[in-house]
Amino acid sequence: MYINGGPGSSSMVGLFQENGPCQVVEIAQGRLGTQPNAWGWDRSTNIIYVDQPNEVGFSYDTLTNGSLNLFTSSIQEPPTVLPSVQPNTTFLNGTFSSNSIKTTTNTTEIAARAVWYMLQGFLGAFPQYNPGTYANSTKPGAVGVNLFAESYGGKYGPAFAAFWEQQNLRRKNGSIPRNKTLEVHLTTLGIMQGCIDDLVQGQYYPIFANNNTYGIEALSLTDQQSAASSYLSSNGCQQLIQACRNTAASQDPANNGNVTAVNQICQKAQSTCNNEVIGPYTESGRNIYDITQQNPSPFPPSTYLEYLNSADVQAAVGVAINYTETSTAVTDAFIQSGDYEKGNQIKQLAYLLSSGVHVALVYGDRDYICNWFGGEAVAFSIAAQSTAYAPFYSAGYADIVVNDSYVGGAVRQFGNLSFSRIYDAGHLIPAYQPETAFTVFTRVIMGSDISLGEPVDLRTYKSNGTANATETAKAPHQADPTCWVRNIENTCSEDQKATLQQGRGCIVNGVLYDQCDDWKAPDSSISMSAGFPGNGPSSSMTAGPSPTGSDRSKTTSVPLTGVFTATATPSPSRKSAASCNERVSWELVLGDCLLIFAWALI
Repeated sequence: MYINGGPGSSSMVGLFQENGPCQVVEIAQGRLGTQPNAWGWDRSTNIIYVDQPNEVGFSYDTLTNGSLNLFTSSIQEPPTVLPSVQPNTTFLNGTFSSNSIKTTTNTTEIAARAVWYMLQGFLGAFPQYNPGTYANSTKPGAVGVNLFAESYGGKYGPAFAAFWEQQNLRRKNGSIPRNKTLEVHLTTLGIMQGCIDDLVQGQYYPIFANNNTYGIEALSLTDQQSAASSYLSSNGCQQLIQACRNTAASQDPANNGNVTAVNQICQKAQSTCNNEVIGPYTESGRNIYDITQQNPSPFPPSTYLEYLNSADVQAAVGVAINYTETSTAVTDAFIQSGDYEKGNQIKQLAYLLSSGVHVALVYGDRDYICNWFGGEAVAFSIAAQSTAYAPFYSAGYADIVVNDSYVGGAVRQFGNLSFSRIYDAGHLIPAYQPETAFTVFTRVIMGSDISLGEPVDLRTYKSNGTANATETAKAPHQADPTCWVRNIENTCSEDQKATLQQGRGCIVNGVLYDQCDDWKAPDSSISMSAGFPGNGPSSSMTAGPSPTGSDRSKTTSVPLTGVFTATATPSPSRKSAASCNERVSWELVLGDCLLIFAWALI
């Protein structure tokens, strides 16, 4: 199971921009399709992408007609007339969820319950997808799940997993009926670029902004020291987080999000941390998801937004609403409850380790907003919860050998706990480094050593290498912006926004061009490898798109099966360059790609 974060972000981000079986490509003018992703994680396991909480992505409560302003990503309900100063290409009528914060989830713990019920319903309705179902057996066993969660998934993942374990115990003691529920057995929890706990990670924002492995000073030393002081000051970020958690523990221990006093103090903690510690970085104009790039950043491509809103795709999937990447209703609901700072995630992660679950933290080294400095600190904090994991501190950083010519990162690993730094990757790691991300993912779920992919006894295994991951690199060149009209705020320059506002330019397949002649038709081979609803491709493989501005992403062309096991570290060991309200589910073949969509109404 793969879950994106936000809160309020659709997991179609993971499916189409990161590690899914398909990638959206241009076939011709006015025609988008999908082609297989060489490094899709479906090569190693069945995978389901879940849009949650309710109102995120394709999930909805009540179908509601409205108008979507692409400049602000805001939805007005009911539909309204086109503003006189805005072109109709940026103001669209459609059908959405209610966008009400009263009918969605507002805390991580409530979201955990909803996803558990979604799994019960999905596997109950489609037992053929239940990995606990065995031939000639009428009683399915435990459902083995590898849960990978990204960004805000650093909060979702531990809470979801802990709740599943609690539900398993309730089944055993009879608190919930065993004959009407399935045991959900978590094998692995992977956290990709997770914002897990500001009490641990918060202090590393100003440090990373000023002194990172790319030599970029997004904050001056003076501004860095000011932000660091704000974190530690009286009534500052750190103290407010602790006050939030103390109040929540006494007044809302289940994090139901319905105690005003708790919500207010936790919301204050979040806003203080954002404004005084995390926020100063934005004055640099650098992208929060990739410190090497100025805003706006064109990577990864937003082509899939146009694809999921095309009539033939929506008809094939059977959806009743228009797709949006982020639900502002969910985001606002979580902000108002102060959920971000309430967390008990590190203790939950330690509990999962003690239960035999593999816990893998994976961080790209170009991301600011959930940076790897803070992620590494979280790994040490988890290990500190148990004397059994004291050897994690003395484990060394070993090279992550991706293939026989490429080292994709460094990993510290002891037992079931690992921390991986992925070189040259921003927030959406698999988009930047698809082969490395696939390799790490597969080695994690196989229980092998992450460095080489060799079978090991995880009860005693400890990685060998340097005490710190000190690899440095030169930042790639600044990429030219590509303006996707369904993602104006994040991808369009001020000049491009002005062009759109004035009704000038030419929009082809969701991208703004100065003139229609500027659009270049894709290579004819694309039509051979890509398909669209009702028309499959005639060939079957592609490597992923390269992150614009990067010269060190690495992929190789290999068959769509198998995983690399290294026999030695490549020489030279450093990177070589290449490219790179009902519960319902649908199964759909788009082109040659099998997509399973699941939505749950709560």
